[in-house]
Amino acid sequence: MSRNKDKHEGASGRTYHIMSDAERASGRRGGWTTLEITGGVRALAPPLFQLTHLTALYLNDNSLQRIPPDINQLVNLHTLDMSNNKLRTLPSELGDLIQLRELHLHNNYLRVLPYDLGKLFHLQLLGLQGNPLSKEMLSIYNDNNGTSKLLTYLLDNMQGTAYISPNVTATLPPQRPWIPLTRPNRSRPTCIFTVMCYNVLCDKYATRQMYGYCPSWALEWDYRKKGILDEIRHYSADIISLQEVETDQFYAFFLPELKQDGYDGIFSPKSRAKTMSESERKYVDGCAIFFRSAKFSLVKEHLIEFNQLAMANSEGSDNMLNRVMPKDNIGLAALLKTKEAAWENAFNDISGIPTDTSTLAQPILVCTAHIHWDPEFCDVKLIQTMMLSNELRSILDDSARTLRMTGQKDNVQLLLCGDFNSLPDSGVIEFLSSGRVSAEHRDFKALGYAGSLRRMPGSEHEFTHNFKLASAYSEDIMPYTNYTFDFKGIIDYIFYSKQSMTPLGLLGPLSQDWFREHKVVGCPHPHIPSDHFPLLVELEMCPSSSSNSNGLIGRR
Repeated sequence: MSRNKDKHEGASGRTYHIMSDAERASGRRGGWTTLEITGGVRALAPPLFQLTHLTALYLNDNSLQRIPPDINQLVNLHTLDMSNNKLRTLPSELGDLIQLRELHLHNNYLRVLPYDLGKLFHLQLLGLQGNPLSKEMLSIYNDNNGTSKLLTYLLDNMQGTAYISPNVTATLPPQRPWIPLTRPNRSRPTCIFTVMCYNVLCDKYATRQMYGYCPSWALEWDYRKKGILDEIRHYSADIISLQEVETDQFYAFFLPELKQDGYDGIFSPKSRAKTMSESERKYVDGCAIFFRSAKFSLVKEHLIEFNQLAMANSEGSDNMLNRVMPKDNIGLAALLKTKEAAWENAFNDISGIPTDTSTLAQPILVCTAHIHWDPEFCDVKLIQTMMLSNELRSILDDSARTLRMTGQKDNVQLLLCGDFNSLPDSGVIEFLSSGRVSAEHRDFKALGYAGSLRRMPGSEHEFTHNFKLASAYSEDIMPYTNYTFDFKGIIDYIFYSKQSMTPLGLLGPLSQDWFREHKVVGCPHPHIPSDHFPLLVELEMCPSSSSNSNGLIGRR
């Protein structure tokens, strides 16, 4: 032990500060988070496991023969040293300590390891030397990057027995509830249809580095794509908006599979695909829109490239060139027209005269977008959304003119879906929901975009759009649409035109009890194929009569 009266040295050379009487008298709080227990200890007392504030626990150089399962209560541990003991087994509950960075087990009598250790995806150092482990485990452990490989081996085999078994249904999450909101209006013809929005997590982003809590076999695209398609087919939406769809997977998988179910679809990859070879291009992800062919027909598709729009609006701002333009996110829009079958609920009016459903060919512009992801670039997210809104206004106006020239209904309605990578309190969602955002909004980061955004609708004090949009989902219904270990929040949305569309019901959240009971710390998961949850809403659309509405409210 150290001779310094304020510092004491533990058995392994670790130094600790012991408060003096004067420090205690002054009200200083210790706040200790490290505990070392030495001296030939044979058993651990239950009160130890009530010290949940601990981040480091040193139990090395004792005579412990077992570790109680209650150790899983020490959820804040980053370091756990149990080396130089007499341990022959470890409790599977050790796998619950997912904050662990270091786990020292040197010089014990361990012949096997619990597969649950594979859940320790933050673990950087696993000490196993001096244990009579099996040749298979030692071979994996002694290989390059052995800790990571051994954890992957343990996780894959643990999940394999847990999920690929005759009792697989026992761990399935319960069906998400359907939440009815209101009843259809039976006093006039309406079009009732369902809309899904779903970020499917493309293959190149689904890595063990990003999702270390998910077994590698459940991250494989060949496994996940079946679950994604099953989910799409289960909900059978009339309009399906997808993000992170790889180019090759759209043409080789999604389109042919969904065509069998009566859908047609459009797709565009992110802008970077234009600069790539054909062999590289097929792995670029993008956005897709599918629609039920019996209810809708495609009039025209539109690609919105944010990097091109940033370049066109770059005058007066280096940040527009340096921050916004390099991000190659896109929006994709499909101008659809309803078919007679979409109006199956049309019936005789009050006078008894049958409704002529051929006059109900309502045009609707469906847009899906994938906004930049990085939280440090909230300015880019907001500007991309503003540019998207401005482009949609031009598309709606051009579509209305074209339809009017051909003698068709020109009152185009708007449906906007996507992964906006923005929380409900962000400038992006404020802008879309309220129709305006201050030019001084914090999300602009005071980076001097005013000059390059002067062509955007609004005034010198705020930017505006004149769509009257509402979000189908609210925070009290869906607490998160993206669920990973590091982030859980709402970033996916379905916006609809308030003037002509009414939500009749929507798909509720996954059971939080199921997540808690099965200790699911993030997705993807063997039963949840993406880190996003699909949104689904049933909308009732009334035909608009105003010839200049175009899904807009009055011009400001």
